[in-house]
Amino acid sequence: MGNFFKDNEDLQFYMDRGIDWDSLIRITELNFQAPDGHESVAEAKEFYTDVLSMLGEFVANEVQPNVAAIDHKKVKLVDGEAVCPPEWDAIFEQLAELGTHGLPIPRELGGMNMPVLTYFMNGEILGRADVSAMTHSSFHAGIAMALLVYSVHEGTTTFDSEKLIISETRFGDAVREIATGAAWGAMDITEPDAGSDMAALKARAVQDEDGNWFITGSKIFITSGHGKYHIVIARSEPDMSLGLEGLSLFLVKAYEDNEDGTRTRYANIVRVEEKLGHNGSATCAMEFDRSPAQLVGRRGEGFRLMLLLMNNARVGVSFECIGIMEAAHRLAREYAAERGSMGKTIDKHEMIADYLDEMENDIYGVRALTMHAAFHEEMAHKLKLYGRAMRAAGRSLEFLGIDSDEALEARIKHHEWESRRMTPLMKYIAAEKSVEHSRRCIQIHGGAGYTKEYGAEKLLRDALVMPIYEGTSQIQSLMAMKDQLGRILKAPQDFLKDVAQTRWRSVSADDELERRVAKIRGAGLKTLQLVLQRTIAAKIKDVRRLPMSEWKAAFADMDPKRDFSYAMLHAERLTRILIDSAITEVLWNQAKEHPERREILERYIERAEPRVRFLYDEINTTGTRLLRRLSPDQDSRAAE
Repeated sequence: MGNFFKDNEDLQFYMDRGIDWDSLIRITELNFQAPDGHESVAEAKEFYTDVLSMLGEFVANEVQPNVAAIDHKKVKLVDGEAVCPPEWDAIFEQLAELGTHGLPIPRELGGMNMPVLTYFMNGEILGRADVSAMTHSSFHAGIAMALLVYSVHEGTTTFDSEKLIISETRFGDAVREIATGAAWGAMDITEPDAGSDMAALKARAVQDEDGNWFITGSKIFITSGHGKYHIVIARSEPDMSLGLEGLSLFLVKAYEDNEDGTRTRYANIVRVEEKLGHNGSATCAMEFDRSPAQLVGRRGEGFRLMLLLMNNARVGVSFECIGIMEAAHRLAREYAAERGSMGKTIDKHEMIADYLDEMENDIYGVRALTMHAAFHEEMAHKLKLYGRAMRAAGRSLEFLGIDSDEALEARIKHHEWESRRMTPLMKYIAAEKSVEHSRRCIQIHGGAGYTKEYGAEKLLRDALVMPIYEGTSQIQSLMAMKDQLGRILKAPQDFLKDVAQTRWRSVSADDELERRVAKIRGAGLKTLQLVLQRTIAAKIKDVRRLPMSEWKAAFADMDPKRDFSYAMLHAERLTRILIDSAITEVLWNQAKEHPERREILERYIERAEPRVRFLYDEINTTGTRLLRRLSPDQDSRAAE
């Protein structure tokens, strides 16, 4: 009997000791004061480990054997409904029986109240077998938790301060139905003429004289669009000049099942997309024709509400990508260990051995970054939900080292920034590496990899969408660049202090690995300074003589669409440097506490150091010709 959890030592490291479980479990269990909860950190961890082990066994023995059949049969549109392969339906019926759809949902709403991080870890396990199954699974608890977060945001969730449970929440019926596996949801954003440009969305939401809302319009590329509950972003304000401020968020019940076995539809599936991969997952085009809707939050804050959960969605995709990476590496390694050539198996040939070593190295690094981001994302949300509720009720948060409202808000701010800083880096590298690893897996298989017999080609088909959905790799790079440069301009003295401290650490730290980590971080800071300097130089000739503390003023009259061409050109290269800096910092913090992680850090640094040097040189020496061609009338000093 296989087990996709127990055969993964690195994943078990995080479940055992690689996460600050004490803080996460205590806030999740409200310091063990909530009814029917765990009584200690140790008891909770033991339960989580048992659940992940159970799921690891289920995925290895019930999901994996059916992947090829599901991929071949695909999802069909029959009489207006998406019909999945019978093997698919059987898997999700069993998952519902196991209770996985309610895994992170609070107990009072029908769930297990496990940390969202454990739900993501389960996502990696499921994604290793089939990303279609992982993607669909995420639209169960994922949508349920989204509805809970939105209700908290708008103030329609109440918290019983005595029992320490949620006493009422606006979308409670939907959350409970999803927790049982009887329903699931979808997020409806993309339209035929509006992808990343959300200001161009045209689906309309109108209100009748009685205050009821109705949505009319088309949405495409809707993952699990055959679900019952759709969170839809639509234009509630007719003035298109309002752009993003004219968008609002709505909950639409797509259908209602009647007692006679018929179904009444309020939103119609007009197409199930024929895709390159993810063939088990229903990707739907939806049509809304005065579909009844409930406004979520306030009018005009739809875009902001969507962003509330975008970090969380990208964390989920990153775990999905790690599942692909893990599958690709294992498949390639197993084949290479059996395939003989020139007197030895090909895993003993130097180039193939190097490929496999780098793939394993990447998995360690991407998983470390993703676990780090996921922890901070969840802590931020739970401190806002439970921390604020407990403080409002006069309950102490001393178990988290928090003794005042100011300390609580400072802790929330810390976790929010750490999540925001890491998320675009994590999503970028996880998505890109899932494609790279799948492509390499095919190459290691040679001609056999191009056939469907071994499954290597399916991994690549499934991986190719990862750098596209939930924000393309290019959008992640622009986000990372914007956030980092904006933070420097907001507090240039803090940045200069960081540069000085990092430089000192790189030469004076007692530990050689710490010095090497600091040098990589220093390269990231140096690159940020270079990009800022070159960007400002497009407007100010003598920027090198301008104190950095005055750079913010120099940006005041700059047009982002015209004057940031240098920063945008090199955003991906900058992002890759920042990724290596972030991963080595996370691995260094692990190595300080767990000496067995030193070898993993050393291996990662070995490959990161030359990468960072090369990328910096590219940023420093390339771009002049291209920028001149793109903007022949623009002063090109920034690229000189």
